Amino acid sequence: MAGYGMIILGPSLHFWFNFVSKLFPRRDLFSTLKKMVMGQALYGPAMTVVFFSLNARLQGENNTEIVARLKRDLLPTMLNGVMYWPVCDFITFRFIPVHLQPLVSNSFSYLWTIYMTYMASLEKAETAS
Repeated sequence: MAGYGMIILGPSLHFWFNFVSKLFPRRDLFSTLKKMVMGQALYGPAMTVVFFSLNARLQGENNTEIVARLKRDLLPTMLNGVMYWPVCDFITFRFIPVHLQPLVSNSFSYLWTIYMTYMASLEKAETAS
């Protein structure tokens, strides 16, 4: 999964933070909240699906098993993310210069990755036969 961080997450964070900073260049409260909502609605779910799918594929799961895993694990993971990421995003978007935001976000991601790895290590989800 180190490859996920180097090949997918790292570059995507770089482009994501540059993208939202161009969309909402100010660091006021309202712009910060808009960036946070976009992250929770777009970036977070996309990266969670990619993480679970890639991890399951590397464990040898087929497409049906991956879909079953996503149905079982995606929503609980996203709900837990809503309790963790808004605080992290607020600090990042409000107080950190854009060029350092991926680094700060990766620091917050360390704890989140431990949780994601736990969720991804759960037994295979039951598939409808």
